[in-house]
Amino acid sequence: MTRKRSAWRDPRIALCCLTVAASLPASAQTPLAVETFDAAWSIVRDSHFDETLNGVDWPAVAAELRPRAAGAATPAALRRVLRDMLGRLGQSHFSVIPATPDETSGGRDLTGSPGFDVRLVGGELLVAHVDPGGGAAAVGVRPGWRIERVADMSVEHLLGTLSDAMEPRLLHVEGWRLAQTRLRGPSGSTVDITFVDDTDRAVPVRVERRPEAGQPVTVGNLPTMFVRVSSRRVPTPAGRAAGVIGFNVWMAAVDRLFQQAMDEHRRDTGIVVDLRGNPGGLAVMLMGLSGHFIDERQTLGVMKTRENELRFVVNPRRVNASGERVAPFGGPVAILIDGLSGSASECFTGGMQSLGRARVFGETSMGQALPALFSRLPNGDVLIHAYADFLTADGTRLEGRGVIPDEIVPVTRADLLAGRDRALDAALAWIDGQAASAAAR
Repeated sequence: MTRKRSAWRDPRIALCCLTVAASLPASAQTPLAVETFDAAWSIVRDSHFDETLNGVDWPAVAAELRPRAAGAATPAALRRVLRDMLGRLGQSHFSVIPATPDETSGGRDLTGSPGFDVRLVGGELLVAHVDPGGGAAAVGVRPGWRIERVADMSVEHLLGTLSDAMEPRLLHVEGWRLAQTRLRGPSGSTVDITFVDDTDRAVPVRVERRPEAGQPVTVGNLPTMFVRVSSRRVPTPAGRAAGVIGFNVWMAAVDRLFQQAMDEHRRDTGIVVDLRGNPGGLAVMLMGLSGHFIDERQTLGVMKTRENELRFVVNPRRVNASGERVAPFGGPVAILIDGLSGSASECFTGGMQSLGRARVFGETSMGQALPALFSRLPNGDVLIHAYADFLTADGTRLEGRGVIPDEIVPVTRADLLAGRDRALDAALAWIDGQAASAAAR
């Protein structure tokens, strides 16, 4: 998710949809499935930032798939046709949000969290982080434990549904998504999980799913998200102080909390912004958040549509949370990313990297950085469709590439089991080096 607007609130998109509807050959007797297919196909044709639609013969796609849409007997069957159509583009931020439950989640309530996050490392599904207040912590689950079975399904079988031809960067993302659909469920319910601990002993436990922590926010038809911002001061190897600020999604509620965190760490030697696992959100926030670190109006990147360009320009933050005059932080800035850092997280990180204002540590990001819009379809589903491309200040295109860290620090099971955070350690060591160099000048 980078920059999404609801189709029914943005007058420009509403006008576009009316124009599309008027241009469709459908009559009042046209089946709803065909009308929905035609609407989705036309919206993509008319709004895609590339007039060649990434080199895809779009009329040929319609000729092939429209009969399948006409024959779709259920909403789920129609969605499979739509997803097939969108998949032909080979780009991120093209998807369908169902208005009614379908087979992707089994119609289940996924609002309850087991209290831990996972990563796919070396073909194994590992516990990456345990929430101290979650159900997993209550039964002793630890980072680095390998997940063998979730409910009645083995992880080997679950991951076996992924294509062997899928590139590793996408494999990690899809593996995480599949795991979430099995691990999450209604708040208050339980899930039986078999782990393998640090002694290679099988540990079967029953984990309670609890409400997700954070401030609830909603955007358009997306599921409710819960904003969480963390802030802590940690020592560098040389004994200096560094502020570590992390947040889980780019939503407006982050701004005030991030500003308060910056005020706590304004006098620290360096700042580490932790965007690992942050899938993105509202890209307009890039301009304000980057202003905590840059004291002039520079361009982080450019969003390109068919007709025009929108520059993301740094908005220097010269007032603190209390309304007092301050200068943007001038010390070294490190950013941590991983394979689940996406969209707005990639645009911010890539922009800061391209300006030379931050050094990036961790693993290559998702490579899913296209700004997108929402459009309501005739059947009530919502089409998410990319309408622009994004290039960083130095012209780097992030879609399909991701942000490549300046220092690649892969996650390993041994580190997770030992409680080591090598990406953070590398960032703190770099901050020491920057501070020492500055003192020597």
